[in-house]
Amino acid sequence: MKDYIEERAVEIANYIIEEKATVRQTAKRYGISKSTVHKDVTVRLTEINPCLASRVRDVLNLNKSERHIRGGMATKAKYLRKRTEAFHS
Repeated sequence: MKDYIEERAVEIANYIIEEKATVRQTAKRYGISKSTVHKDVTVRLTEINPCLASRVRDVLNLNKSERHIRGGMATKAKYLRKRTEAFHS
């Protein structure tokens, strides 16, 4: 594996842990695809630093368990925006 890929995987992992970031947020922050982020932290990082990979997995599992709540909050915010826009029009 190339050095820059290993460095990116570790940097991404640290970002996810520190910020409790989702794969989507991380991809946007680093300008790479969600697939690349996912592969970096699940496959590549396991080979590079298994302990760090485990910590990232914990954050990703937490995010996965909370995603239905985030989706509900996003939908609620969407309809509140629509209601506010309709009221002001």
